[in-house]
Amino acid sequence: MARIDKLLERLLSLPSDMTWDELTTIMNYFGFTEHNNGKTSGSSRKFSNNKQRFVLHKPHPKNVCKRYMLQIVINALKKEGYIS
Repeated sequence: MARIDKLLERLLSLPSDMTWDELTTIMNYFGFTEHNNGKTSGSSRKFSNNKQRFVLHKPHPKNVCKRYMLQIVINALKKEGYIS
């Protein structure tokens, strides 16, 4: 099983310990680009591809994502037809 498959399986289980790096790896694999909106954006990160965009807040001080963030990513991937 490829690393991306393991990460997707992990994402879909809505783990309480998924890291920001794991999440961005998944998004980059599916063609989403992460944008930092400048100096004043703080931890706000925009993800976009040619069809949709959404904003997440990079977790700090820990690098662990909240479950609502995982659900946003799952919904975006479902909308694009990447997962079912």
